Amino acid sequence: MGVLVGIDVGGTKIACAVGDASGRLLATVRRPTRPSGDGAADLAELAGSLRDLVAEAGCEPADVDAIGVSLPGPLDPDRGVLLDPPNLPGWHDLPVRDLLTDAFSVPVFIENDANAAALAEWHFGAARGYEHVVYLTMSTGVGGGLILGGRLHRGVLASAGEIGHMPIEWDGAPCACGRRGCFEAYVGGAAWAQRLRVVTPATSRAAALAGGVAGVTARHLVAAAREGDAFALEELHRWNDYVARGITSLAFVLAPQVVVLGTIATAAGEALSLAPIRARVAERIWPFLAERLQILPAALGDSLPHHAAIGVALEGLRAG
Repeated sequence: MGVLVGIDVGGTKIACAVGDASGRLLATVRRPTRPSGDGAADLAELAGSLRDLVAEAGCEPADVDAIGVSLPGPLDPDRGVLLDPPNLPGWHDLPVRDLLTDAFSVPVFIENDANAAALAEWHFGAARGYEHVVYLTMSTGVGGGLILGGRLHRGVLASAGEIGHMPIEWDGAPCACGRRGCFEAYVGGAAWAQRLRVVTPATSRAAALAGGVAGVTARHLVAAAREGDAFALEELHRWNDYVARGITSLAFVLAPQVVVLGTIATAAGEALSLAPIRARVAERIWPFLAERLQILPAALGDSLPHHAAIGVALEGLRAG
C-alpha cells in the first residue's frame, strides 16, 4: 500500500495529512475553516491544497492510493454525502466522495469525526491489536466510535456510537440535544463548564486559575485538583463517577476489550481520573468482564485529526 491522504474538517479548522498505512505522517497542514457558502467550490480549493501537500511530501498524485475524509455528521458514508452539518454553511447534501474522486481519480471514503477518531486510535494508537473497542472523547460534547469484531460499526446513517446521548439519569440534567439525563449532560465539557459556573466557590483554586467563577472550565478544575484543591477533587470525583456509569453500561452491552478515553480523562491523568474510573467500573461489572477490560488514555494527542483522516482512508481500502 502506498500513500494515503487525509482531510479532517471541523467547525473551526481543517487538518490535512499525507501518510502511509503504518501511520507515519509525511506532510501535514492545518488552517481555519472558512466555508464560502458554496461547498463544491470549497472542496475544489481544498483539492488544490492537497495536491500541494502531496508534492511537499515528495510524492506524485499517482502515488496516492486513497483519500479519507473525517467530517461532522450527519452523513451517509455509503453514498459519500455530507447531509446537514450545522457549522458548515453551503455544505448541505454535499457529494464529497464524488467531487474528490473527480479531482483525484482515486477511491474516497468518508466517516463522521467520532468514527474517524476511533479508527485512528485502533489503527495507530492505544487500541492497536484489539478487536472490540469503544472510543470516547469528552471535549465540548461526548463523541464515540465502536470497533466490533474488528470492524467499524456504523449503524443507520453512521449514527451508532452516539454514546453522549445514552441516558444515565431519567429526567436528569437538560442536554444540548433537547433531551434530559444524557451522558453528555454530565461529562461533556460544555455541560460541565455550565455547571461549574454555578457550583464553584469563589474561594476555590479553580476560580482563581480562571480569573473568576464565570470562566471556570474543566481545564481549570483539573489543574486545581492537581494542586489538591478540595472542591476540585470532589467535583472531579463526581465526574469520574458519571464516566464510570457510562462505561459500565457499555461493558454489559458490548463487552469490549478496551475503552479508550480522550480529552478530559487523558488530561486529568492516571491518579486523578483513569485509576478511579477503572476501580469504579470493576466494582459494578461482572468479574470476568472486568478481567478482560482495559480502560486506557488516548495515545495520539495533537496528531489525532491527521491520523483520523488517514485511518478513514486505510479502513476504506481494508474493508474493500
